[in-house]
Amino acid sequence: SACSIKWKLIFSRTHLYPAGSCSLDNTFSLKKAFRHTSTEEEHFSFQLSPSQINDILRAGELSHKILDLNGKNANSVLRFESNQLASNAPIEDRRSAATCLQTKGMLFGVFDGHAGSACAQAVSERLLHYIAVSLMSRQTLEEIELAVECMKPVLPILQWHKHPNDVEYREVTSQYFENLRVYWQHLLDLDTEPGFSLEEALICAFKRLDSDISLEVQAPQENELMRNIALQVAFSGATACVAHIDGVHLHVANTGDCRAILGVQEEDGTWSTLPLTRDHNAFDESEIGRLKREHPRSEEKTLFVNDRLLGILMPSRAFGDVQLKWSKELQHSVLENSCDVEALNIYQYVPPNYHTPPYLTAEPEVTYHKLRSKDKFLVIASDGLWEMLSNEKVVKLVAEHLTELNMQKPQLAFEKPVNLGYMHSLLLQRKNRGIASLDQNIATHLIRHAIGSNEYGEVDQEKLAAMLTLPEDLARMYRDDITVTVVYFNSEKIENDYRDNE
Repeated sequence: SACSIKWKLIFSRTHLYPAGSCSLDNTFSLKKAFRHTSTEEEHFSFQLSPSQINDILRAGELSHKILDLNGKNANSVLRFESNQLASNAPIEDRRSAATCLQTKGMLFGVFDGHAGSACAQAVSERLLHYIAVSLMSRQTLEEIELAVECMKPVLPILQWHKHPNDVEYREVTSQYFENLRVYWQHLLDLDTEPGFSLEEALICAFKRLDSDISLEVQAPQENELMRNIALQVAFSGATACVAHIDGVHLHVANTGDCRAILGVQEEDGTWSTLPLTRDHNAFDESEIGRLKREHPRSEEKTLFVNDRLLGILMPSRAFGDVQLKWSKELQHSVLENSCDVEALNIYQYVPPNYHTPPYLTAEPEVTYHKLRSKDKFLVIASDGLWEMLSNEKVVKLVAEHLTELNMQKPQLAFEKPVNLGYMHSLLLQRKNRGIASLDQNIATHLIRHAIGSNEYGEVDQEKLAAMLTLPEDLARMYRDDITVTVVYFNSEKIENDYRDNE
């Protein structure tokens, strides 16, 4: 049919990507130029120059320094640095970072998509808004609702910190906004003051967004494009890890197997690791226990098969994935009324032993940590990083990188007047210390080590080049998409907070 041809075009696996997944493709067009497209090519060449390697690794870099209006940083966050590297084409990971404008605090999220990028894309665009709304006072919610009613400009909710290639799917933003509005109207109807605690707000936001994703695809939809996006979002999935930082208060909400850890520097200068999340999967005893409690004893043996939920999914919590949440009947009726689900890469598959859904939840586990001056940085990353590097190795790499960067800061005590000979010798010193080879962005440094390290923990250039040029059909066997965000804390500000509150 004309309908199916249209969707085959938009959702084909060639260079026209699924709507809602257009986010970082341009970033990686560079990478495609160096990458083999298939194992069936006759000659592989893993030759890449160091500068080509850097171009590929640094394409997704994003960094942001937090400045206060008076030039002083009164924020407990000094800066953050982020990057991603695709294995899937297009990449299925997403990331978000934003400052809350109607409440205090900053939000950082990493999202790992599966079965396509549509769900991760939607969650990365929407979840931070749901959290921000959940945190607002009744008065702010009333002001925003009044503005919408009177068709006046709405108070900005978030200030986003984006990579230039991060794209929103404009077609659906108005529908997303409408559903966000229905959510804040619901919060106003609850009529609770003083509103949610931070933990409650995070849990409520995660659950509400997942519920909206599920309901949007069930609602009658005239616009075919929007209906197909809703289908793709609901039938793909995403894990999510989001940190909210306000002064000394750090909350991390996690659903699935992304991970967040703190790098802690003790008084004697040694470093330690503090994990803030648990991986929700078949290797976690409490997740196994939770699922056993939620389902009949007759299903105990079939809940996890080959270390996957119902033999299908590695994470045991995720957004989307309605195949593991809806009844068979609902799945059948929604897909039956859809135009051409095969063109959307959606296949109706009911797993064996599917008796008492839902088997999957998007409810996050929330951890609270009161920041201390010895807490130096937070690392949030998709499992593509943690499959390659241990928590301890990640903290060690960030700590060494910090030390090295500090050593390389040019001495400010210039001899005055500064003559050319003196400048020349300074530049030579810096060159000899290898400043050119050091990644300024810590997330890039971590990704370089994750895919290029040899058995001694050193980066092997040949291995790195091979990992970056692997054909798409092989790359996935050796590495996953990797997304990393590192947030550096302002120890001085944290110390002052404690002093002020004494």
